[in-house]
Amino acid sequence: QVQLVEPGGGLVQPGGSLRLSCAASGFTFSNYAMSWYRQAPGKERELVVYISAGGTTNYADAMKGRITISRDNAKNTVYLQMNSLKPEDTAMYYCKATHIWTKRDYWGQGTQVTVSS
Repeated sequence: QVQLVEPGGGLVQPGGSLRLSCAASGFTFSNYAMSWYRQAPGKERELVVYISAGGTTNYADAMKGRITISRDNAKNTVYLQMNSLKPEDTAMYYCKATHIWTKRDYWGQGTQVTVSS
């Protein structure tokens, strides 16, 4: 059974930091590229950052310079370190796994990040 579990969300003050994680099970993690997306209320889901199976990263403009993605294939986990958070970063954050050949996607259930004083 494929699972992507994303603990780590919560409430943080503006300027604060938060680390999200996404623990994968039920598939061969090293054969998948991983991405983080976010969706704010009333807005479309948008890509935040991508990391290939080999570790190549691609950051979308919205949070570039304030976030770092990393993956630990031994732990089947991808991380998203977020710094200097802004109220406009408030959203549901989702991780996605994409198979490197078939492009099949798996999504996590999402974790809420709220940036507010």
